[in-house]
Amino acid sequence: MTTSISIPEPFSRVRIVTKDGSEIVGILLPRPETASPDVLVIKLPNGYNVGISLEKIERIEVIGRESTKTVEIPVGHLVKSGGELPKVRLIATGGTIMSKVDYVTGAVYPSFSLEDLYELYPELRNIASLELYNLMAVFSEDFTPETWSKLAESVYKAFLEGSEGVVVLHGTDTMHYSAAALAFAVRNMPGPVALVGSQRSSDRPSSDAFENLLSAVLTCIKAPFAESVVVMHYTTNDGIVAVHRGTKVRKMHTSRRDAFVSINCEPIAYVYPQELKLEVRTRRYIPRHRREDMVLDNKFESKVALVKFYPGMDPEIIHYLVDRKYRGIVIEGTGFGHVRKELLEPIRRAIENEIPVVIASQTIFGRVNLNVYRRGVELLRIGVIPAEDMHPETAYVKLCWTLAKTSNMDEIRKIMLTPIAYEISPRTEPHHYVTPLEVRELIEKLTR
Repeated sequence: MTTSISIPEPFSRVRIVTKDGSEIVGILLPRPETASPDVLVIKLPNGYNVGISLEKIERIEVIGRESTKTVEIPVGHLVKSGGELPKVRLIATGGTIMSKVDYVTGAVYPSFSLEDLYELYPELRNIASLELYNLMAVFSEDFTPETWSKLAESVYKAFLEGSEGVVVLHGTDTMHYSAAALAFAVRNMPGPVALVGSQRSSDRPSSDAFENLLSAVLTCIKAPFAESVVVMHYTTNDGIVAVHRGTKVRKMHTSRRDAFVSINCEPIAYVYPQELKLEVRTRRYIPRHRREDMVLDNKFESKVALVKFYPGMDPEIIHYLVDRKYRGIVIEGTGFGHVRKELLEPIRRAIENEIPVVIASQTIFGRVNLNVYRRGVELLRIGVIPAEDMHPETAYVKLCWTLAKTSNMDEIRKIMLTPIAYEISPRTEPHHYVTPLEVRELIEKLTR
């Protein structure tokens, strides 16, 4: 298509007059690679984008220029703020909460510096003296056990330097892994470590970033507990944010704002960010400790596999892990923790080679019980370790942590079956599977 209209440079502030006499004012964005070349994309003042065909445009007026530059704080740099309010350190690792939209590709990428985030949410200045530390800027899918170790050391250092609580800005996809890792790696803390993220980037009007971040800071200064927790929206609407125990939380949806769910238990607390209120929902928590009692135990074995069982699963998969000298294996079995009979021999071989095999359940909710059916009994006789009511990711993280401490099979079994951070409940009640109806009823009760 040909047009006599001159197209301004991207990020120009423009006024577009259409052939029917209407006007559109906004910022001209770079044309996405997958979009039509005959359509301009404009970011409106309300934050939403609109596309308009060139054939409908009468003229385009440039009325200004939008800056695209962001001041980045270097990795390893700490920004301090003074004041008499409780000190909370924000540790940035990347993720959507620290991201903007790349309007060329349509993707989301780490962009906001900590300084940007601090300026976006000035309300935070009134409730805490924030310290902003840029640890790294990576997506959470690039995390490794070595990353957990580095993060735990940074959290430990923040508490030693006087923080009342620590907020970790983290991508949501593997946030529950990191939350479990911190629960084992930093113990007897003087305050909570609250992992927080957002399902939608901070520059979108529908972003959940603000309420999540505000609630995480409130948790750090108000909570009586000192655990690793995930602080994210409890529903798709604003107004209630859940505080999930780090060893019992899991991401259960790809994009919803209430993607995180407590598994086999209720959230520790709820935050009402508009009221600056925190409501603790259980007496079973790890309390705040003296700073000098804190323990850093942040080594993780990286050569551990998490494998999902499926019908027809090839036994060679387990043999491969043994041959490659993996040090531990977690298998997501069906139901109570079952696998096909053809896997019994390779599992036996792994255990005979002093490679612990932990059996979790892919049903997520409920408890592994290998005493109900014959296959479970066969697995127990071979020597597998039941994950109790740990969901598979927590069982995997705990095994990584355990294997960094010992190679003794008896010690490994003892540690895996001993509750460290409420990852194992003595009893799993049926009502801990929260149905949508129960969610609505609870919301009504909490908001009366």
